[in-house]
Amino acid sequence: MQITILREADSQESRVALVPESVKKLVGMKASVAVESGAGSSLNVTDADYQSAGATVSSDRKALIEAADLLAVVNRPSAEDMACLKSGAMLIGFLRPFDDADALGVLVERGVSAVSVEMIPRSTLAQKMDALSSQANLAGYVAVVVAAEKLNRIFPMMTTPAGTISPSRVFIIGAGVAGLQAIATAKRMGARVDAFDVRPEVEEQIKSLGAKFVKVDLGETGSTAQGYAKQLTEEQLQKQRDVMAKQCAQSDVVITTAQVFGRKAPLIVTAEMIQGMKPGSIVIDLAVDSGGNVDGSKPDQEVVVNGVRIIGIGNGARQVPVHASQMYSSNIVNFIAHFWNKETSQLDLNLDDEIMKGSLIIHNREVRNENIRNLMR
Repeated sequence: MQITILREADSQESRVALVPESVKKLVGMKASVAVESGAGSSLNVTDADYQSAGATVSSDRKALIEAADLLAVVNRPSAEDMACLKSGAMLIGFLRPFDDADALGVLVERGVSAVSVEMIPRSTLAQKMDALSSQANLAGYVAVVVAAEKLNRIFPMMTTPAGTISPSRVFIIGAGVAGLQAIATAKRMGARVDAFDVRPEVEEQIKSLGAKFVKVDLGETGSTAQGYAKQLTEEQLQKQRDVMAKQCAQSDVVITTAQVFGRKAPLIVTAEMIQGMKPGSIVIDLAVDSGGNVDGSKPDQEVVVNGVRIIGIGNGARQVPVHASQMYSSNIVNFIAHFWNKETSQLDLNLDDEIMKGSLIIHNREVRNENIRNLMR
């Protein structure tokens, strides 16, 4: 079985689907691995590094795609690249099935199976394959580092002969994987951290990291099967915003991470709330790519409103591509290993497996997920 990785088509993408260490593991499983020349250049990984790991390297992108039995990517390939895949091949990566689902139609036409890593169940069994979590973890870290760099004061308290410096106040909205890592990072840097999540069950996790849990009585809330917070009613959102406004006004840094799987991110920090914040404050929106939690935020841009710097971080993991690639690559290899048939050195597509059920969105020229199917014309 030939497993192939390419240079990512998105010029802004710094990650790679498989690093040499993972290639070595796949070769040890008796898989054949082919790599497009220069695929690891953003990580300072050379073609020779891949060759030493047992991969073949080629600069013929089209031929590599046509020969692939499994094409591993970070982001959804271009329509031209997907059209080169042969019938019976498999594509795995962040395929963004709820964002322009029609773009996946070419895979149905070509008879290509597609595994969307976003759809891998958030279960104990699938934890080591959970690419969403691995990348969100790094994004939470990056958000705090960016905020600390942009803020015009330091994070920790300091007692000096010249006087005592009070710690900066950091408010984190959303205590999923990214939010929890942001809390932990801000605490390690010495900030005073407050955090909020609509799911009351995460209060203990927030407190265990040394942050104060901001309570809002929203009535009945809960989590989706993917571990995300359920969408709130407008009344619940307004109650949340009233408390958020007070908390934002006294914070030096606000980091938002709230997302609803498969839907537009909820607007949490409004223009009115931003007007009430101190000039020089920093607002980081980690949900900017899915609609944004912050009014006026723009992907990968900084917007200044009333002296408040609003920074939309579209994909924080890209800013630390070495470790992001290592983690993502491990996720991909763990997925492959889970379904690997040692006798045939092929993937065994066990359609009854809960992981395959959740993540295999296209197979045998059919869109298997009803929600995605309904989005396609």
